[in-house]
Amino acid sequence: MKTEAVPHFAEDGTIVSRPGKIMGIALNYHDHARETGREPPAVQTWFSKAVTAFNRSNGDVMKPFVSDALDYEVELVAVIGKHGRHVPADRAMEIVAGITVGCDYSVRDWQRATPTMVIGKSFDTHAPIGRMMASPGEIGSLHALRLRCWVNGELRQDGRAGDMVFSLAEQIAHLSQAMTLEPGDLIFTGTPAGVGVAHGPPKFLKSGDVVRCEIEGIAATENRIVAEVAEARIG
Repeated sequence: MKTEAVPHFAEDGTIVSRPGKIMGIALNYHDHARETGREPPAVQTWFSKAVTAFNRSNGDVMKPFVSDALDYEVELVAVIGKHGRHVPADRAMEIVAGITVGCDYSVRDWQRATPTMVIGKSFDTHAPIGRMMASPGEIGSLHALRLRCWVNGELRQDGRAGDMVFSLAEQIAHLSQAMTLEPGDLIFTGTPAGVGVAHGPPKFLKSGDVVRCEIEGIAATENRIVAEVAEARIG
């Protein structure tokens, strides 16, 4: 039985809780590596998204005032449910509360400006997740899960979790060697081929676009892209 994802928002959009950490792995699908002209990585490459990027499943996503290179990435997101440190891969799913969908919105010019990618991945509103999640026991094999992303009704991404370079269990084992994973943490597990920047010319998002991301049978996000108003806010 699917349950509400935690962290989550109330119906009125108020934050009920927010993640302590949002971690994302780079270039973790074989087909996505191919479309970028690169080899799949031999070592897991991680970045963090600021918790202020967290967004509800149907919340507006800001097109930054400072960039025209806003991109989408549908992803399987693991919601951590227990504390975990030095968790072996064969026990990794014991600390996963549930699986949902997310969109790792990326500001490509800011992402490429520095080696860490953190700022380009951390703009406000750029980490919406599905409202509902399914437990690992309900899902069975993660490999069969289908991830899709539409922009204005056009199917842009269509992949399977089985195409991951590093499995979710391997990701948890790797991360937990460096940091304690805590309840409410989110792990964005990579994106399949079809991102906007890989098109020629790139298909970056514009104000008014609607992006729908879905993991079949589990959850979906549907976000409208709105222009950010650049105004100073203090206090």
